[in-house]
Amino acid sequence: MIGTIKYLFDIGDGNAIETVVMSYHHGNTICVTSQVGCKMGCKFCASTGIPFIRNLESGEIVEQLLMAEKDTGKKISNVVFMGIGEPLDNYENVINAIRIINNPKGIEIGARHISVSTSGIVPMIYKLAEENIQCTLSISLHATSDEKRSAMMPINRKYPIAELIKACKDYIKTTNRRVSFEYALAKDNNDNLEDAKGLVKLLRGMNCHVNLIPINKIEGGSYVKSDLKNIMKFRDYLNDHGIVATIRRELGSDIEAACRSAS
Repeated sequence: MIGTIKYLFDIGDGNAIETVVMSYHHGNTICVTSQVGCKMGCKFCASTGIPFIRNLESGEIVEQLLMAEKDTGKKISNVVFMGIGEPLDNYENVINAIRIINNPKGIEIGARHISVSTSGIVPMIYKLAEENIQCTLSISLHATSDEKRSAMMPINRKYPIAELIKACKDYIKTTNRRVSFEYALAKDNNDNLEDAKGLVKLLRGMNCHVNLIPINKIEGGSYVKSDLKNIMKFRDYLNDHGIVATIRRELGSDIEAACRSAS
């Protein structure tokens, strides 16, 4: 069966967290939450407006996976840290959770089947590169100019694009791993030919992959989805100019999952 399930877990202190399981022909992916609420304030994300309360402990992160497997009766094959919260803002607990998930005496999911998404906390990207964990680093990029990215993602005012790309290049060099860039296409904002050209210029020569996301309008949000024809033209331009790009399936859109917008 292909589809999505969203869980709402009571974590025992008066707070609740969301977790999403996405089933594909090739296996089951879980999108885990790393914080109760979020500090980042990304303007297109379904988590925007949920006030930050606290970090999740590593055990609370791992339990999301265990409970999902118990409820579905299915083995989870891939883990993405793309739920509510910024994983690299809860660094130690997220790293401990990854080690438990990856450990042969733990859940034993290969590190290459674990993805950590970040809005771009540059110092923690350098730190992650030194952890000797072969997980996939996924960067929520979404724009190629500081002006546009800062409007979409306030974190860019602290860590602008040039610093972020430099950190990504260091990650690739240190880990010999490809970096994935998430790019949510919003109509008449970041989805035109000039944006595609800017993305090619920015990423040229890097060992990377671009995951294009048909952005979904959130309540109170100003961004709307680019049309499919335009998304495909954007993808084709990137591929034609040496940047590997694919379009993400929208399994989370029907349940308003935070990960549908690469939070």
